[in-house]
Amino acid sequence: MTKSGYPYPPDEFDVAVPGGAPVGVHRAPRSGWSSAWPFLLVAVVCAAVAWGGITLLSGGDDPAEAQGGASPSVSASGSPSASAPSASPSASPSAETSEPNVADLVAAADPAAKYMVYNLGTVQGLAGASSDSLVSGGLGGSEATATPPEADLSAVTAAGTNVVWYGEGRDKEAKAAAAILGIPEANVVENAAVTSSAQAVWVFLFTAPTG
Repeated sequence: MTKSGYPYPPDEFDVAVPGGAPVGVHRAPRSGWSSAWPFLLVAVVCAAVAWGGITLLSGGDDPAEAQGGASPSVSASGSPSASAPSASPSASPSAETSEPNVADLVAAADPAAKYMVYNLGTVQGLAGASSDSLVSGGLGGSEATATPPEADLSAVTAAGTNVVWYGEGRDKEAKAAAAILGIPEANVVENAAVTSSAQAVWVFLFTAPTG
């Protein structure tokens, strides 16, 4: 039906809205917000779900626990360093194995022991000077001579080095004499000829002692 053939006068329902359609009894005009809010609601819900998921995944590790978990590693790494002082006892055995000084060796020797110093070299007065060194060093009863004893001296003369012989049980006296004259302990040996003699120690010199 055209507008010109419409038999009724116009009323409020025939007023045109900005959209161009008349206002009807059964339909009210719809605003732009009413058509847009469903999309906004969906966007807000999706954003909330995404934020909650990220928070759940990233919030599983407690920072306090992470800091607390580092402390055992520090304590574990620090504990071995506390055991470092254990190296100090290792220094004591070296001190205990150090050779005793001359005074200790002389103090351990028998003060009544007798010594004989033989000059087998070419240095004049070598035996006498060395005998005096033994006496001044604390060993009494020392004598000097250039006459070799009645014993097999082949090993001594073949070596040609200063040597100390001692009788049985006289190693302390021999070490004391060697220390005073500067004779190496490796050249201090026990000999049966000295055991059967009146002396405790025989000293054979080829060169001037270093002591």
